[in-house]
Amino acid sequence: MASPITQAMKQICEEKGISYESVLETIEAALGAAYRKDFGNKLQNIKVNFDPDTAGIRVFDVKEVVEDIDLEELDNKAEEEAEAKEEEKGEKKEEKSAEGGSQSKADAPREHASGGKEGKKEEKDEEPDEEAVKFNPKTQIMISDAKDIKKSAKVGDEIKVELEVPGAFGRMAAQTAKQVITQKLREAERETIFDEYKDNVDEIINAVVQRREGKIVLIDLGRATGIIRPEDQVPGEYYRPGERIKVYVVKVEMTTKGPEILLSRSHPEMVRRLFELEIPEIAGGTVEIKAISREAGSRSKVAVTTSEENVDPIGSCIGQRGTRIQTIIAELGGEKIDIIEWSEDAETFIMNALSPAKVTKVELNEAEKSALATVASDQLSLAIGKGGQNVRLAAKLTGWKINVAEEGGDVVADSEQGELKKEEVETEEIKEEKEEAKEEVKSASGGEEKEEKEVKKEKETKKEEEKEEKKEKKTKAKKSAEGGSASGGEEDKK
Repeated sequence: MASPITQAMKQICEEKGISYESVLETIEAALGAAYRKDFGNKLQNIKVNFDPDTAGIRVFDVKEVVEDIDLEELDNKAEEEAEAKEEEKGEKKEEKSAEGGSQSKADAPREHASGGKEGKKEEKDEEPDEEAVKFNPKTQIMISDAKDIKKSAKVGDEIKVELEVPGAFGRMAAQTAKQVITQKLREAERETIFDEYKDNVDEIINAVVQRREGKIVLIDLGRATGIIRPEDQVPGEYYRPGERIKVYVVKVEMTTKGPEILLSRSHPEMVRRLFELEIPEIAGGTVEIKAISREAGSRSKVAVTTSEENVDPIGSCIGQRGTRIQTIIAELGGEKIDIIEWSEDAETFIMNALSPAKVTKVELNEAEKSALATVASDQLSLAIGKGGQNVRLAAKLTGWKINVAEEGGDVVADSEQGELKKEEVETEEIKEEKEEAKEEVKSASGGEEKEEKEVKKEKETKKEEEKEEKKEKKTKAKKSAEGGSASGGEEDKK
């Protein structure tokens, strides 16, 4: 039956997910730190062997055997080198002071200050002498001393001298051991997590949304927490706490706080991994994905090919009644996916890449690696796509700069600007036609516009005159009416 210590160690292994050897090494390192605290000295390289079954410990001073070295000669060399360095410093100071005398007093303090800094930098840049660090009494022992302990000792061997444990460890030593165990176990757990998820880089894993902190989404991976940065999130997706999602592992790196796992939902390679999961022909290598271009949350284009004549690469990806591709689309939140047949011929590949539009012809410019795709007028909007998306994705997929033109017309859109220019061209043409028409009218009439203005003015003056005449008639009529009524009243009185 295992001892209580062994059982406790195994329990730690299960809880932390680390190996039994790592726990044993942690305990031995903690006991070594405790021994060094109470009974050791600075020149001892302490190593401890611990037996979990008996709880017994053996302490050793471990050193490497090296050639004999004359320590006095080594010290003399070190002193000579130190004196030589001081002399060099003195000479440099004298040179700088001489140069400072020829300069202005205002510049002298700056020169002196900068000289001091340069001197310090030179001291830091100077590498320590190899002879000075050749012998380390803590970890090394000379061959002559090693043979006193073990006659068969040779240079390069490891000498172990067992040390006694005078008594029980004190409170401070126990506290030190506890701190070492806690630290070592944490480090071992971090390394285990790092090794586990390091193998998952460039793969898709299942995860659960934990919470959102600002613009970053935290993802629960089980033993670790990953993050989805804003640039790795899909526009329009809302990550609800507790929701199960698939994520693409972009990078795993060790930091001071532990392993940092960067995840993505918008990476183009996520589409590739989903195709490998859902389509057996791609997973088995019968159908190969040659290129992917993606605008996450909106649309993706995937170029596929096969070396077998009896296999339809596009049909294999779509599946019966679209079952395979619909599963992938659902995982990507409804993102549209165009499956393109790849071709070695650049013209054919570009024609296929502009699907669903039907391209009439493609002209290549090998020097600039650009292509001009000509389409019928009814296919123009399909070739360009909403906001130029289709031609932009086609350019990313093929690696060519693509310009789209209508049959018998000029270039309407290009893959770099990616904007529909047809309406802009039409409005510009209409403006130009109107301006030309105005100029023609002016040249043909020879000043008819001026005559029209004069006629308008004459009409306006006539209208004003007529208004004034009407006003005068009204005033006269009123006066005559008032006069008639007054005379009539006088006659009645009579």
